[in-house]
Amino acid sequence: MFGKLGALELIIIAFVLILLFGGKKIPELVRGIGEAVREFKKGAKEEKKD
Repeated sequence: MFGKLGALELIIIAFVLILLFGGKKIPELVRGIGEAVREFKKGAKEEKKD
């Protein structure tokens, strides 16, 4: 159902995010998502070790 996202889809998503959050909030949002992904990967690695 959810295949690869193309360039057009990414542009539409970015446009909607800018409309919802405004230009100033986007970097904070992306930073938070990046930190969450990093923590998830760290937890997955620790789980494999145990």
